[in-house]
Amino acid sequence: MKTLVIAEKPDMGRNIAAVIEPRAKNNRSYLEGEQYIITWAIGHLVGLAEPDAYDPKYKRWNIRDLPIIPEQFRIVPNPKTKDQLKVIGDVAKRCDQIVNACDAGREGQYIFALIQQQLKLHQPVKRLWISDLTPESILQGFAQLKDGSEFEALTLAARARSEADWLIGMNASRAFTTRHQTLLSVGRVQTPVLALIYDRQKEIEAFESQTFFDVKATFRQESLEYVGTWQGERLTSQEKSDEIAAKVKGKNGSISKYEVKETKEHPFKLYDLTLLQREANAKYGYSAKKTLDIAQGLYEKHKVISYPRTNSNYVNEQNIEGMHKALNMLKSTSYKSMAEAADPSRVHKNNKSVCNPERVEDHHAILPTLKRPGTLSKEEQNIYELIIIRFLSHFYPPAMYKQHTVLTEVEGETFKTNIKELLSLGWKVLIQQDKDRKSSKSTGKKGKDDEEEESQEWNDRSFDVQADKPVQCTKSEVKEKATQPPKSYTEGTLLKAMESAGKSMEDEELRDVMKDSGLGTPATRAATIERLKNVGYITMQGKRITVTQKGRTAIELIRHAGVELLASPEMTGQWERRLHQISKGEASADVFMKNVQKFTISIIDKVSTQRPAPPSMFGDTEDAKGKNGRSSTRSRGTGSASASKPSSRSSAKSTGVTPATSVASDRPTAAPAGIRVPLGECPVAGCGGQIIEGRKGYGCSHFKSGCKFVIWKEFAGKSISQSMLKSLLTNGKTQLLTFKDKSGGAFKARIVLNESGSGQLTVEREGSGSAI
Repeated sequence: MKTLVIAEKPDMGRNIAAVIEPRAKNNRSYLEGEQYIITWAIGHLVGLAEPDAYDPKYKRWNIRDLPIIPEQFRIVPNPKTKDQLKVIGDVAKRCDQIVNACDAGREGQYIFALIQQQLKLHQPVKRLWISDLTPESILQGFAQLKDGSEFEALTLAARARSEADWLIGMNASRAFTTRHQTLLSVGRVQTPVLALIYDRQKEIEAFESQTFFDVKATFRQESLEYVGTWQGERLTSQEKSDEIAAKVKGKNGSISKYEVKETKEHPFKLYDLTLLQREANAKYGYSAKKTLDIAQGLYEKHKVISYPRTNSNYVNEQNIEGMHKALNMLKSTSYKSMAEAADPSRVHKNNKSVCNPERVEDHHAILPTLKRPGTLSKEEQNIYELIIIRFLSHFYPPAMYKQHTVLTEVEGETFKTNIKELLSLGWKVLIQQDKDRKSSKSTGKKGKDDEEEESQEWNDRSFDVQADKPVQCTKSEVKEKATQPPKSYTEGTLLKAMESAGKSMEDEELRDVMKDSGLGTPATRAATIERLKNVGYITMQGKRITVTQKGRTAIELIRHAGVELLASPEMTGQWERRLHQISKGEASADVFMKNVQKFTISIIDKVSTQRPAPPSMFGDTEDAKGKNGRSSTRSRGTGSASASKPSSRSSAKSTGVTPATSVASDRPTAAPAGIRVPLGECPVAGCGGQIIEGRKGYGCSHFKSGCKFVIWKEFAGKSISQSMLKSLLTNGKTQLLTFKDKSGGAFKARIVLNESGSGQLTVEREGSGSAI
């Protein structure tokens, strides 16, 4: 009898067949040779059954039927791919051994396990575990097949992940949907990610910019000229700033302190998937999903990179030789000049920034293979080049700098200067060469902030200040600045936050430690972001991610229901850590699942007592309607619904429902108690209502009774924050703000609330007492 090889996708199966059975007969859905039959899955051929498979009553959503906790989870074939599943079952009957050749990771292990369970395959199983699809790797992998039993713990972790996501997604989505009569998707991973975005957006909206001033002075010492920044408490007075600038201009000074030290900048770490997605988003604007799809194509179709769904930035000792061979391969490509200038001796097993076996889990960092790239699309070429340049950088020396710190005193005032003097570009020459190769694609322009960085870079000359000689202040100026709000998430920065479970960690070592407890896995994070878009919780404004009214309300309802843990990034990160421990045999899957069941029950208990939210809280009333204009939910009194069922097919298993287009209301809306926090009393005489926050403005809770008071969030180029709103309600005006006139000149003014009772605002210049 023969050996059956089950790959994850057709391309992978054909690549394997070309190596182990080059003369195999092609039977469309499988290849057969003398020793092997090679076939494939097409992603998930089998998945967890819908709730109505356990009881027909679950076809109708009713909060009284919750929680749904199966004693034994059932699986069902995907109707779209049932023919391929049948092919696997048929050819398996002619084989006495099976090789699991699905992706070397948790999901690949789960895909095979479900096929094995559904088809009741009892043959002994071997595991092919490889990180790229080159002929050399495939041959080596088959020569070193592992016993399938070695991966039982990984299978347990995969099952626990899938079943836990089913329990949370199915139960929480049904509970919140039936309670609030609007289709709400809730999931173990997607909800904490949405909470991250929501919290960041609230920070931005609540931020009140403060004006401050910097005093810059230019100093000359013989032919040398440099700029310093005044040191002291932050200057908030224009007058005091002008006084300091006038005081030092044209005066002589001395250098009170001068320090200089040499520093090195080593190459950045090799790519894992998340880091590659982040940089592709920053450089090219690619979504996380797009980068993953491109990288997967480079791996499966073109076979020019190693397995991309990795969370490691390091390699094992056995990869070093392959890296050297890949370097030699690049010498015969368009990267010839870069490869020939590289130093092979820099990449060795004792170089811990490259080779660190303790930090490699299932897969090493993304590397180029020995296959020369053929014709790649522009987008494929962009991702491939990112990987190549990062790879080559480790064969180059570090960039060398001199860091100069100068304190200059003039008339009792101290100015600080930081100079970063370039000594040697080192590996950064690759970045410059890459820019030269694409000179027509890059403008090389810098933003204003780049010109004003505290550390000034001197790349074309040396900084030869003499500490014992006097200096003269030849110029001084005052620069008005404003504090900036936190930045909105992009897909790149959101991926970083997901990786560290929401903790802002610039320290790479700390970030690495948190990798095992992040939100989702490298392979599923892109799908989670796409899901949030599809269910109408977030939208893209250029690269910026913003929360829709529906997304805002979903998070607020979850938190006010008393199940805020469901939206906790750190808690979900710890769940991911536990799943990782299960995969290593260090924790019990049964204990994990019992805890998930307890949490599921607590969600239902708390949501069932929550006060229902009106449709207006989710945006326009159309938000809760289907295509024919009829409400997608029914019977508010019974708490049941006939909405389309959530699907468990996606990797986070929360819901697969795509809601109707959400059209957010322009009117601020009243909300049930405990959801919208009153921000102040309505100033309209005799009204008695409370001011509450809507999507585009702050309005009166009595608007349905006819009160038309509203303050819109955008006015005269300013965003009205909650703190500004309170100033308007209590004092009738804001603090002094900086505005610009038509000619671009700056002036000081306040936003003033008119006494008309309508919420109308005007701008009043400082000292003029008149509105403009």
